[in-house]
Order: sequence, then structure tokens, then C-alpha cells
Amino acid sequence: MKNSAFFLEEAKRIYPDVVALRRHFHKNPEVSKNEYNTALKIEEELDKLGLPHTRVGETGVCSEIDGELPGDRTIILRADIDALPIKEEHICSYTSTDDGVMHACGHDAHTASLLGGARILAENRHLFGGKVKLHFQQAEEVGYGARVFINEGLVKGDRCFGIHVTPHHNVGKIVLTPGPLNASVDWFKISVTGKSAHVSRPHLGVDAAYIAAQILISLQAIVTRTTDPMENLLIGVGKISAGTAYNIVAENAELEGTLRALTPDTRANTKKRIEAIARSVAESFGGNVFIEWKDYTSPLINDEIPCKEAWAVAEELFGENNVVKFCTPSLGGDDFAEYILKVPGVYANVGSCNPDIYETTVAMHNCKFDIDEKCLITGSAIYAAYASAFLNKEV
Repeated sequence: MKNSAFFLEEAKRIYPDVVALRRHFHKNPEVSKNEYNTALKIEEELDKLGLPHTRVGETGVCSEIDGELPGDRTIILRADIDALPIKEEHICSYTSTDDGVMHACGHDAHTASLLGGARILAENRHLFGGKVKLHFQQAEEVGYGARVFINEGLVKGDRCFGIHVTPHHNVGKIVLTPGPLNASVDWFKISVTGKSAHVSRPHLGVDAAYIAAQILISLQAIVTRTTDPMENLLIGVGKISAGTAYNIVAENAELEGTLRALTPDTRANTKKRIEAIARSVAESFGGNVFIEWKDYTSPLINDEIPCKEAWAVAEELFGENNVVKFCTPSLGGDDFAEYILKVPGVYANVGSCNPDIYETTVAMHNCKFDIDEKCLITGSAIYAAYASAFLNKEV
């Protein structure tokens, strides 16, 4: 990759500007589906680069960069842009100005890094051919934005690439893992219908609360007794409600939870088992159930060939010792998974931890979450360098 060193130097050169962008986004966060001002700022920066742009849905932004060398390949570079409904408790010069909303998952860094990568590519079109598509995707946190881009016919090309910062690796490291990286995310609600009665005469009623409790316990048998112990699977119930008074047999109950899996087969089979157990338990005690599902995202499975391409680029950029090629998959989800289902691609984790800065060591979605901003150099450089190397058929 003849231009790798150049792209890294460019990322270092524009680093102060990328930091300023990241701090702007961090200071002005917006939750999923409400990223209106974020989109305006992205468009303002694209205008400075002379890049055309269009809105995707209400708050997503799409742009393109055409290289000046011969080439017919297309690569999609994606960054998510939404924040979380969390009150920030990290006091700094760029603390969120919106009480109760913060960038606790690093999407401010992703957005700034992609703008940095776009600037490098836009200012150096003479170094590559083909087309770079820039996707600033809304509403990743609620499993919505990727499908908006897909439904508008924008996820088409030869490769797709994205990044996510991680506090589990020190700044300077980049993680590129073939195979499963993130889990599928499904929400479910099991509504139980029984029959009310006075608690002194339980035999005259059907206790929805008891049925819900039995379903809750039985669901865990799917993980421990009907699934290969080597499979990664999680069934979590985080909300239970039932009844109207302490002395009345509950007529209604609800369980809300999530299913996480790393493979499509495990996901599909587990859905069927959850429904079968809920129905059979309810019927055995004379009740009924209604089950609702929301599909937030598929499992994110990095394609092997794009992953190896990115390895080669990352090793040229940062040195072999800074490229982590295997890591434990996460049961957290990311809807970049939907991109990879449409276009071969890879998702990289960019180390953002500095052991000497406490806020960079805490978990994502924590109210004190922050990054070592030097990870923005890694992000900007890998966006630009991988795009150029792939488009020029250097990998």
C-alpha cells in the first residue's frame, strides 16, 4: 500500500480539526431519530470539502467522493451519529449541554473520524480511483438507521467498512476479527392473560403472575439445557409487571426481555423455543399468551476476505503489533450488521483507552464515558487508507 504512510501523516496533520469536531458533537448530542443539528453540522463540513450530500430519512446524511484515477470499485464508509438518553457526569470543557443526553458510546468519535477520513480522501482524489460513499447513519442505538439506508437503495457496492471505539483496548490498537463480532438483538414482550379472583379462592381464578414467573424460570432452560454450551446465547428479562392489588389473583402479566445470539440459526431456533415454552406453560395453568417481537439487528459477522484486506492496511499504518486479529465477540448489537448482509464488509474496533485517564477505562453507556482522542488519528487514517487501498486493488 504505497500511500499508507501518507494517509497516517495526513490524519496526524488534521488531528486538531477532527478533535474540534468530535468535541462539538459530544457537546451537542442528539438521541436516535432526532439528530437534526448533528446532520446540519455534518452537511456544513461536507460543504467545506465541496462534497454533494443528500438526506437519508430525516436525519441521516449520504455523500460521495469520486477518485481521479481509473477504477470501477465502490466502497461504503459508515459512521453512526446518535447519542444516548444518559445524563453525563464527566465534567470537562466539552460536557454535554443537553442534560440527560450524552455520547456515551463514542458515536461522536465515529462521526468525526469519518469526516476526517473524508477530508483526506477529498483532498487527495488523485491517489485513488473508483467511488467512496460516505454514510452518516442515524439511530443505530435503536436498530433503525441502517434499514433506512438499505430501504432507500443506498447500500450497494463492493465493500463496506465501519469503526467503533472500544475501552477494552488501548489507544493505538485496532481490532479486526473475522467471523462473529456482535450479537443479534431482539426485543420481546410476553403478555399473559389469566382470570382474576380473590386470593382466598385461587382455584376460581387463573394466576397470570404465577404463569409469568414459571415462564421466566423456564426460559433459562433454553440456554442451559437445549443449546450447545459452546454457543453464545443470552435470554434476559428486564421488566416484569402483573396484577392490580395484593389480594387479587392477577388477571394480566407482562414480561419484557431480549434475545442475543451470534449466529442466525441459533437466533431463529431460540425464538421458536421461547414461543413454544411460553405457550405451553400458560396453557398448562389455564392461561393464554400473546408474544410480540421487534428485530433490532442481525448478528454482525465480519467477512473473512475484507477482514484480511483491512489487516494488511492496518499493519502498514500502525505496525503489526498494534493490530489485534482475534477478540471475544460481544453480545451487544450494532446494526452495521445489516450493511454486511448486503455488501461484503468488515467492522473494526478502535482502541480508545488510556489507563491513566479514568473516564477512558469505563464501559460504554456509562455516564462518565470518554475516549483518549488520539484514537481519532487511528479512525481517520484507517477510513481513508482502507478505502484507497481497496479501490486501487492493492488488497
